[in-house]
Amino acid sequence: MSKTEEFLKAAFAGESQTNRRYLAFARKAEEEGQMQAARLFRAAAEAETVHALNYLKAIRGVRGTRENLQEAISVESRAFKSVYPEMVEAAKGEGNREAEDFFRYALESERVHAELFQKLADALGNPGENYSYYVCPVCGHTAEKTPPSTCPICGIKDLGYKKME
Repeated sequence: MSKTEEFLKAAFAGESQTNRRYLAFARKAEEEGQMQAARLFRAAAEAETVHALNYLKAIRGVRGTRENLQEAISVESRAFKSVYPEMVEAAKGEGNREAEDFFRYALESERVHAELFQKLADALGNPGENYSYYVCPVCGHTAEKTPPSTCPICGIKDLGYKKME
């Protein structure tokens, strides 16, 4: 891999993380009634997204939908099979219950994501239903068609899954 490719991958990762961080900062600013700060954080987050997508384009990181689905299945499967189990055990061993819960939420959510991506990959090209997905705001569980009244991962009831279109 060339030095430029290394830089592009590092820049993509950095910009992606900064985007998420700024969105979290925006939420906090809103909670504190600091709407101007929230708007600036969201604007900067969007700019970081532009940068990240440019870098991803430069490293040819987006292909056709079938290939992208296969990559997503691979990434999500690796996360729930090997990455997150190690993290759960480390947090458990260190007595960090909050981190353990969050890692477990992610592990279970990634398992669902892999299943949903596989289901869609298997049906790709076949006309079928058109429906929405819903995301639990606590753990990230993703449901298709209709949200459950109780999240099967974190157990939160009627918190209001976010509809994704």
